[in-house]
Formats: sequence, structure tokens, C-alpha cells
Amino acid sequence: MEDYAARITPRYRRYALFLLVLAYTSSHVDRNIVGILIEPLKADLLLSDTQLGFLSGIAFALFYATLGIPIAVWADRSNRRNIIAWSIGIWSLMTAVCGLAQNFWQLAAARVGVGIGEAGSSPPSHSMLSDLYPKEQRSSAMSIYALGVYFGIMLGFMIGGFVAEWWGWRAAFFVVGLPGLAIALLVRFTMIEPPRGFADGGAKPSALQKVNVKAGFAVLWRVRTTRHVVIGVTLTALVGYGSIVWGPAFLIRSHGLTPGQVGLFLGPVMGIVGGLGAYIGGILADRLAAKDQAWNAWIVGLAKVLAIPFIVSFYMIDSTFWALVVYMPAAFLGAFYLGPSFAMIQSLTPLRSRALASAIMLFVLNLVGLGFGPQLIGIASDVMRQWFDNDSLRYALLGAAFVNLWAAYHYYLAGKTISSDTGNLVDPG
Repeated sequence: MEDYAARITPRYRRYALFLLVLAYTSSHVDRNIVGILIEPLKADLLLSDTQLGFLSGIAFALFYATLGIPIAVWADRSNRRNIIAWSIGIWSLMTAVCGLAQNFWQLAAARVGVGIGEAGSSPPSHSMLSDLYPKEQRSSAMSIYALGVYFGIMLGFMIGGFVAEWWGWRAAFFVVGLPGLAIALLVRFTMIEPPRGFADGGAKPSALQKVNVKAGFAVLWRVRTTRHVVIGVTLTALVGYGSIVWGPAFLIRSHGLTPGQVGLFLGPVMGIVGGLGAYIGGILADRLAAKDQAWNAWIVGLAKVLAIPFIVSFYMIDSTFWALVVYMPAAFLGAFYLGPSFAMIQSLTPLRSRALASAIMLFVLNLVGLGFGPQLIGIASDVMRQWFDNDSLRYALLGAAFVNLWAAYHYYLAGKTISSDTGNLVDPG
């Protein structure tokens, strides 16, 4: 432990966090690139909105969510750094392969490959960060890690939109996919695998035991706080992933923008404003929770309620300029949830089960949110086309926005129980 204490300095912590953010950014560039390419894909491969929803949702999420659990079990028992490095390499290569697809089924198979690669990234990363940062800094660290979501969406939209407009959608997949191979090498050869419990005062993790995934689900469901956090974050993802995937298509169809213009306008809003929201949400959660732990959850619920009027305005205003203006506070407030949600799950989980707990949360979140969010909005858009024609997507997205109220209610309930559930946490062994 003394050798690790000398090597895992504050400077190294910052470097490790930066590299994990870089990897997470790469994953979200590759995951969300389909959103900015929806209209070119629709025209070239003659796809329906239902098929496009499948490509951006279920095709990716089914394997991403289900494989995350066995990989997390492996991560809780082996070298997390190496797992992350291999995962980055796989998803980056498969994103480039998407650019070779000639039809719907080939593109769907390549998207499955991206999902398989990304399954091994977040749970081990959450576990490593929890061993690098103590509980009182964990929401902030997780919120910085969560910036990868917004940086990834920004770069995916900006690069994807620009490249697709000038060189086509195939080139966009190549340009965003291949650089991830360099990130994989940096993770493998420059990061340290930290000891379990290093940031918890050198706490010794429990001895390796037979992993019971069913029991892991039961623990997250039995603990009131984690149950409500998982439900809240899943509902948030249902709306969030759906709007991220379909937002560019909405601006193209209802406002007449090109993919390049959408990337230029929407990308920085998602990346800079959304990233700032994720960071500030984590900082506020840590500071307010120092006085009352409930604010870890309540800050998220409050942000979700405050965001709804801005989201509704974004979809209903006909002026492109003013629509983008009101979208800024919506993106800022909507980003509050990631860091505090990740941190609450990690802080309420025994040391040896942290990657598994994260994977179970991500399984539910991604299977329901990422899998069905884009799919349901695509189906709703196709169904409502007979009444609203080209504006059907506008109303499909508008209806989804009100699910945020349901999510906010569960974060309120999580805040009411977090203090007692934290006090009852026991790390066996």
C-alpha cells in the first residue's frame, strides 16, 4: 500500500480522471454519431424512423447492457485497466466498420459490435474512480467523468455533421472511430490499477466470493435509496437518449437546417452548456450534501422539474434562434443527474461489488432508456405522421419530455432515505 500511496498522487489522480474522461468521450462520440447521421442514413439506405430508432437504441443497448454485467463481475475480480483498454479498442474498430455497411442489417450488426465494446468501459471506470477519490469528493469526480457524455455528443455532432455534409456518412464513421485506438493504448500503458478501497482509508475489501448477480439486483432493489435512484436515472435516460438521438432530425425536419448546421449549433450547446451542468451539478451535490445527504438526490429532482418549461419551449417555438436559446438552460439543468446518481450507487455499495452495482444500474438504465427511448420516439413519430406529417417527430419528443416529472419524484424519495441507508451499509468480510 505504501508503494501505491507514493504513486497515486493528486497529480496522478487528475491524470487518471482525464484519461477516463477521454475514453468516456470517445464512447459517446461513437455511440451518438448515428443521431447526426439519421437523415443521410434514411435517404441513402431507405430506412423508416422505426428502423433508425432500432439502430440508435436496441441494436446497441441490448448487448451493451447485458454484457456489462458479466464484464463487471470480471472487473471486480481482475485488472480493470486492461478491461477498459480492450473495450475502447473494440468499440472504436466497430464504429469504423459501420462506415462499410451496405444495408440495414449490416449496419445493425456493426452497431451491436459497438455495444459489445462499450459494455466493458463504464462499470470498471466507476469502480476505479471510487478507489481513487474519497466519498466526500466522489460526486465531483463522477461529475467530471460524466463530462465525457457531453463532450462526446458535442464532438459527435460537430465532426459527424461536418464530415457527413462534405464527404458523406461513411467517412464520418471512419473519422470518429479510428482515433479511439490511440486512447486504448494510453489506458493500457500509462494507468495504474489502484488497490481496492484505496480511497476509503486503505479499507480491506471482502475476500473473493462466488458472485451472485441475482443477489446484486436484489440488493439494489431492497435498499430504498438505490431503488429510487435506479428508477429515476432510467426514466431520465429514456427521455434523454431519445431526445439526443432525435434532436438533430427534429431541427433538420422542422427548422430546415443541414446536418452541418445542426452540428455547429447543437453540438456546443450539448458539450459546453451540458458539460457545465454536469460539473456544477456534482459540485452542488457535494457541497449541499455536506450539510444534508438528501441533497445528493434532491438537487437532481429539482433540476429535472425546472428544466421542463424550457424543453417544451424548445419543441414548440418556430424561431430557430429562440429555440436554441431556450435549449441552453434545458441542457444545463438536464445534465445535473449523472455525477450524483453514479456517486450514490457507489457510496451505497460494498467495495467488492462496486463494478457489479454500476453494471446493474447501467443494465437497467441502458436497456430501458437507451434501448427503448429512441425506439419508442421513432415508433411514435411514424404513427403520428398521418396527423402531423413532417411535424410528427416534434410531438413525439414533446410527449416524452413530461416523463421527467416521474423521474423527479423518485429522486425526491431517494433523498428522504439516503441518510439511514448509508448508516446501515455494511461491507461483509
